Amino acid sequence: MRGTDEVSGSLFSHVDLEDRIPARHPLRKIRQIVNDALASLGGDFDRLYADLRRPSIAPERLIRASLIQILFSIRSERQLMEQMQYNL
Repeated sequence: MRGTDEVSGSLFSHVDLEDRIPARHPLRKIRQIVNDALASLGGDFDRLYADLRRPSIAPERLIRASLIQILFSIRSERQLMEQMQYNL
């Protein structure tokens, strides 16, 4: 089953991550472009996932994480997770 692409950061943190990233940061523009592209792929993602079993991690989240990994030249998923914790 395909997972949902919902933001739940405010449930687990007292700090709003949106407030920590400057309004003119280049990643904000990139995120908007990526979100628009991923929104058009929603139906394709739905067809690729079965309706049974536990929900997966949303493919949109995985693609965004991979893009961050590429943009910042992070060599592995483990390092990506470390960098996200350290830099946010």
